[in-house]
Amino acid sequence: MISYDEVTAELSGEDKCLSSKYLYDKRGSELFERICGLEEYYPTRTETAIMQKALPEIASIIGPECLLIEYGSGSSTKTRLLLDKLCAPCAYMPIDISAQFLEQTAKLLKATYPSITILPLCADFTALNALPELKVNHRRKIAFFPGSTIGNFDPRNAVELLKRISSTCGEGGGLLIGVDLKKDPEILWRAYNDSQGVTAAFNKNVLVRLNRELGADFDLDKFNHWAPYIEDKGRVEMRLVSSAEQTVSIGETAIHFERDEYIRTECSYKFSVGGFHALAHDAGYEVTGVWLDPQKLFSVHFLTVTV
Repeated sequence: MISYDEVTAELSGEDKCLSSKYLYDKRGSELFERICGLEEYYPTRTETAIMQKALPEIASIIGPECLLIEYGSGSSTKTRLLLDKLCAPCAYMPIDISAQFLEQTAKLLKATYPSITILPLCADFTALNALPELKVNHRRKIAFFPGSTIGNFDPRNAVELLKRISSTCGEGGGLLIGVDLKKDPEILWRAYNDSQGVTAAFNKNVLVRLNRELGADFDLDKFNHWAPYIEDKGRVEMRLVSSAEQTVSIGETAIHFERDEYIRTECSYKFSVGGFHALAHDAGYEVTGVWLDPQKLFSVHFLTVTV
């Protein structure tokens, strides 16, 4: 559910923004799955290729009878690679904010992996401090956080989220995480401003949600998708730019936009390997493994909880 108070507060200031979690209703999740298959969008296929090559080593590090917990699970496509290679995983908990999408995915997983307990949890993982009580015997809790979703958080909040994940997994637990790397800005531009307009539709879908769920009157034709790389901040900013001076109503709240004023809907930070490892150490992890593709576009890390 979208919070009226949160949305109106975020849009009433000079720096207009929306939480990226609102991008992911059922339609938003479906559009993101389409983005992952686009030629310009390198992260998904690159991370998948890294994992496929490194899976024997990753499975050996994780060990047998783990409880696998995925944050922002989506369609769990990459998770299937893990479940196929892990030694006797006892349970898998996909956590996602989109209830309909999660239900569909969990149903498919239960049919595909009848020997593994599937425990879907519909929740906003950014606000999840503890898991429900689980009656599952396991040797180790392993969190899975692919897709460089960690890049959607500013460094301070990223450390806090990593700390919460480490608390969930406990000492000796682990985190397998995908991290996007700094690279040629032209590659980033193409990835976030695709020629088919799928990312634009994904971005504008948040306005569709505001109209539907909060009774807003956004005119989608008066907002344009734009996702530049802000080099001094090391992040891509996904924006919805107003093409005209206009006033939008959200319930009883009026939001005024100047021409070219924008709503920032998502940030995607890019890291160096060393920079991410410093972040992980600050959050209480030891780096156990790191894998990169030959072009060094993307990275996968295994972190062990030490505190």
